[in-house]
Amino acid sequence: MMLNEAQSKTILADAAVAVPVGRPVTGVVELRAARVDFPVAMKALVSSGGRGKAGGVRRCGDLPEAERTFETIMGLSFAGERPRGVLIEPWLDIARELYLSVVVDGAAGGYIVLYAPEGGVEVESGPPPLRFPVGLPENFRAHAFRRALESAEQDGAVRERVVALARRLLRIARARDCLTIEINPLVLLGNGKLMAADAKIVVDEAAAFRNAQIAEGVSAVRLEASEDVRSGLDAGLMYISLDGDIGLISGGAGMTMAAMDALDAAGGAAACFLDVSGVPNQAGFGAAFDILDRDPRVRGILVSMFGGGLQTDRVARTLNTVLDARRATKPVVIRLNGTRSDVATEVLQAAGRANHATLEEAVRRIVADVEAA
Repeated sequence: MMLNEAQSKTILADAAVAVPVGRPVTGVVELRAARVDFPVAMKALVSSGGRGKAGGVRRCGDLPEAERTFETIMGLSFAGERPRGVLIEPWLDIARELYLSVVVDGAAGGYIVLYAPEGGVEVESGPPPLRFPVGLPENFRAHAFRRALESAEQDGAVRERVVALARRLLRIARARDCLTIEINPLVLLGNGKLMAADAKIVVDEAAAFRNAQIAEGVSAVRLEASEDVRSGLDAGLMYISLDGDIGLISGGAGMTMAAMDALDAAGGAAACFLDVSGVPNQAGFGAAFDILDRDPRVRGILVSMFGGGLQTDRVARTLNTVLDARRATKPVVIRLNGTRSDVATEVLQAAGRANHATLEEAVRRIVADVEAA
């Protein structure tokens, strides 16, 4: 379950991560009563990505401008999601924008840390971020990360602050059952301090049984969600609608985000963040295909799964069953890698389907199929 910016920053602030002092508002009367010091940043409170480019983050110099901007933002839609309100924060004196995140990654046996010296809305168009495998949070070694950072970050003072912040994010991720904590941008202020100007946290819904905050959040999402989101939740999927036209079925937040990045690099765009790692069975994949086949925006579907503990030949047999019963004609491209992927390839070939050897190859194929459709 993806938290909005205000919720994410509350979690960070509780762990002593520096964030702007903000205030969520849901109406003009509340906005007038906020008595904020201008200029301010006004941000749409939504869970979907691409908010900045879609006009969901704006600078306001005075109250009349803030009132007009509030009405404008509340009238927008972000990947089909209407804002629940806006977050008002001080306009920051930013010297640099950086990127930092910790993400669950099956290949690492836990978490990886991602860092880029240039963050913000254009981070995906820049060089790939530094990837630093950690595994369990207690395996983090500051000296090793510091050494890895030397190739990506030239400012020694910034490196030290990033090392300390990465350690803190890993501790938060473990304590709060987070699959992803992304700070973009992580800003270097004029006074030399680092601050989380924006934050996105994805929590593990499977931890709801032991985490009351997650359980409450899941209940709230079910009440407010669209039909597709409710269908995903009922099936045990993590489903978040995005702006693209390629439906993505993947396993694990790290693998899903890597596939989204690969699609972007190949000129495609994901229509959703759809994670079936909690239910990699016929019910889970069946629900995922039902959601994507119903969505008129989706013109093709990419399945990208990594088998660590999961045996990919079982996934292949499940996919054959689901696809044989499927009536939709949208193209489907499959990439299964990891445990028993050689057998998975044979299972798919026997049914007349291909298992692409690499994620890049699969991405190129689905982008081409969608363009040709």
